[in-house]
Amino acid sequence: MGSFSIWHWLIVLLIVVMVFGTKKLRNMGSDLGGAVKGFKDGMKDGAATDATATPPAQVTAATTTDKPTIDVEARQKS
Repeated sequence: MGSFSIWHWLIVLLIVVMVFGTKKLRNMGSDLGGAVKGFKDGMKDGAATDATATPPAQVTAATTTDKPTIDVEARQKS
């Protein structure tokens, strides 16, 4: 129960190529690369906007008492 030899990996690679085909594997590789690049760009943009963004305003008691609240559990079903 050790690692597989090179012949095992070559057989697995051959089976994968036969099942999926080289074109689909090439497309899958480019899609994965594009997704990783997009993720890195998003993380870079997110870090830049987080540093310059202002924090949200604090909610005060006056803004929460403007609207009446409804206690859902207090209602009885008919």
